[in-house]
Amino acid sequence: MTRTLWDSSVGKKTVMAVTGLIMIGYLCAHMLGNLKIFFGAEEFNAYGRWLRHMGEPFLHSHWGLWIVRVVLLTSVVLHGVSAYQLSRRDIKARPAKYVHKRPRASYATRTMRWGGIIVALFIVWHILDLTTLTVNENAQEGHPYENVVATFSTWYGNVIYIVAMLAVGLHIRHGFWSAAQTLGVGNATRDRILKGIANLLALVLTAGFISVPVAVMTGVVS
Repeated sequence: MTRTLWDSSVGKKTVMAVTGLIMIGYLCAHMLGNLKIFFGAEEFNAYGRWLRHMGEPFLHSHWGLWIVRVVLLTSVVLHGVSAYQLSRRDIKARPAKYVHKRPRASYATRTMRWGGIIVALFIVWHILDLTTLTVNENAQEGHPYENVVATFSTWYGNVIYIVAMLAVGLHIRHGFWSAAQTLGVGNATRDRILKGIANLLALVLTAGFISVPVAVMTGVVS
């Protein structure tokens, strides 16, 4: 049964929808956590320590964080594999390109594939930058506030982050509505509301994430 569901296009779309919503939920929580940087180094660093010890004493130190990481990694992999396989099926079903492009397709719809690739590459860079501290030249172990400031004190750190967040916003704008359709939430009367929620969600998340590098660049956070 599980194998049959995964092999079907409907099953893959359902996997994409569910994993996409999991990642959107994480992004909402992550953005709220990031905004703590506006309350100063002490509170932001305390938040970083809490992440490493959340779930204690029920969970061992770092277990809660690793559970979140495993769930997210699994979601990203399943989401990406499903998207790739659905794309290949679509290409095989329509080997010849359309003579006339569909003008109704939104920019976000046409760029979902490249947006996904940009976001995937950003995730790798983001981990190397602020988790393993591999590419952060001025990183200090156990000082997340200082590490964020160090990242956004470089022109390339700002460019990479802002471009990625714009891609995330476009991805969410189309992906949230698509997930709702796949899971059967949308209908003729709800579509306008769902599209409005998708637009608002994309705007809030994009603005929230981008506000951090902008604050560092303008000296609001230093």
